[in-house]
Amino acid sequence: MDRTKVEAAKTAVCLVAKKMAEAGLTAGTWGNVSQRVDDEYMVITPSGMDYAKLFPENMVLVNLRTHEYEGELKPSIEVPVHAAVYLARPEAGGIVHTHSTAALTVASARKPIPAICEDQVQILGGDVRVAPYVMPGSEELAEGVVEALKDRAGALMANHGAIALGRDVNEALTGAVVLEKTARIFLDAMAIGGAVELPEEDCAMFHDFFLHKYGQGKG
Repeated sequence: MDRTKVEAAKTAVCLVAKKMAEAGLTAGTWGNVSQRVDDEYMVITPSGMDYAKLFPENMVLVNLRTHEYEGELKPSIEVPVHAAVYLARPEAGGIVHTHSTAALTVASARKPIPAICEDQVQILGGDVRVAPYVMPGSEELAEGVVEALKDRAGALMANHGAIALGRDVNEALTGAVVLEKTARIFLDAMAIGGAVELPEEDCAMFHDFFLHKYGQGKG
């Protein structure tokens, strides 16, 4: 294991966790953030600690397959979810799980969000599905989240919250922000008669553009 990568992941996860809390994407000590280290390990936020008081050394190194962890601090209860996503999605480098208001509102209604916003389909890949409700921290929840995330970078978790993945943890945070904004727009659009979905072929084009051409230095 490359310890330099571990320390870099701890710094990145700590910073994104603080940004998540400051952006109002979670309340109290709920929600969690992780970054892949390699094919065997991830770094994840500790369980039940105030985001404002976190330091990189508080982040927890966890084995993706055994869920064994290093150090005295317990990792987030959602280790099974993060680990299952990393194992199923080798392109995923970071994960952000939020309890943001609009996303949780839609998740509590157990309603999927259709593909209605250009930034939604660019970053998340299309419509937003809802993983079934099961107990937090369970393998059943992990299985449901992996299925809801199939070909997507964001999903809702019924009566629980939202989850977003990215090629790194900062991209995952962007996905979480876009998912929350999309949920707010969906709720507002429903109040005035409902949103109109984007064509499926446009969704595929937008997502491909984001992954391969968006930004500087890309063709």
